[in-house]
Amino acid sequence: MNTHAIVLTGRSTALPLLLAITVGMSVAATALAADKSLGTFKVWSAMSFAEDDKTVCMMWSQPEKAEGKYKKRGEVFVFVTHRPGDREMNKVSFETGYTFKEASEVRVTIDGRAHNLYTDGSTAWSYDAKDDSRMVKAMRAGRTMIMEGTSGRGTKTRDTYSLSGFTAAHNAINKACKPK
Repeated sequence: MNTHAIVLTGRSTALPLLLAITVGMSVAATALAADKSLGTFKVWSAMSFAEDDKTVCMMWSQPEKAEGKYKKRGEVFVFVTHRPGDREMNKVSFETGYTFKEASEVRVTIDGRAHNLYTDGSTAWSYDAKDDSRMVKAMRAGRTMIMEGTSGRGTKTRDTYSLSGFTAAHNAINKACKPK
């Protein structure tokens, strides 16, 4: 049976179905259009997306080297996130692929200068916006960043990140998510 026959003979069921499919495809296309790659800059990637009707911009990288005496570990990333609608810019976080030791801190060293972050589950965060700004400034000027942490099982890890391409990726998220 051809599609014309379906529309003509089953008009009462085919039309609502066709409308539902069209609306669904439109919603899906809008959601996909909202996720926008801002580019890859050496070892850093950047994107923007909508979250609760607000634009969010994020950049991330993975370590060049992950060290530790562990048997299994999940994915490891560092992120810098802008949420201008919430007046949050340059939020630095690390996802380590394991749960941190409870009430612990991680040490992040950027070209020899140390920064301490608090842990929550498998994520490490800066203590406040001033710490975030200091870290981002150091990352823009730096070459290498090392994050050292301890898992809930007592395993010490050391992740080494390249900062090559950081400034270009940061410029991309700054352009896409200007502060309000």
